[in-house]
Amino acid sequence: MTDHLVSVITPVHNSEKFIVQCIESVISQTYSNWEHILIDDCSTDGSRDIILSYVEQDPRIKLFKLDKNSGAGVARNTGIELAKGKYIAFLDSDDLWYPKKLEEQLAFMVRNSFFFTFTSYDMVDENGQRLKKIVRTKQEVSYKSALYKNPIGCLTVIYDAETLGKHYMPKIRKRQDYALWLALLKKTTGYGLDEILSSYRTTKGSISSNKMNLLKYEWKIYREIEQLSFIKSLFYMFTAIFLKLKSYF
Repeated sequence: MTDHLVSVITPVHNSEKFIVQCIESVISQTYSNWEHILIDDCSTDGSRDIILSYVEQDPRIKLFKLDKNSGAGVARNTGIELAKGKYIAFLDSDDLWYPKKLEEQLAFMVRNSFFFTFTSYDMVDENGQRLKKIVRTKQEVSYKSALYKNPIGCLTVIYDAETLGKHYMPKIRKRQDYALWLALLKKTTGYGLDEILSSYRTTKGSISSNKMNLLKYEWKIYREIEQLSFIKSLFYMFTAIFLKLKSYF
């Protein structure tokens, strides 16, 4: 088993309702060699004070503040830039990890010499109650297969920044994580661990709640970031729409 440092990156914006549970889920990890980098995206509620109370108690918890409200992508990129760990992991401020998340996923990576991994996850509501919804990971994901649909949950990802280099998210409002996965998949295959090690919280105002609204950002990824031809972009867009509609029925 590895004992390398893991940098856990959390963007924070007005997250006082959930941030305690988020931080506590990191503190509760059975794997203890981590740093939790929280990037305050100009919160106007009590998020910063709550985080500072943890910073005073645990030197592994670190708080940084952006100069202006810039969105989750910029916040995550700031965290990646500041990260000192061999491994980089992501956890949004309203999501949670199971206690053995890092231990089991890192063992999976080391055992198989994998550099980019993700896991299955479940969902909880605003009150933390588990829903009857589980998102199962694919066993293996290639760049080509990922173009059809984003198969990776951001809260489940760990990538080896020492081996692959630090990779950042593009400056788009939504779907930045999907673009990052595509960049990583150009360098290595992604591998899924089919264990539920994280909980994604669904909230009424969440950025990803309107799935169809995200399609214009996928188009931007296909055309501007991946620079696919118009025909290929159209093909992947229609496939993405079909798969999203299919998931509703």
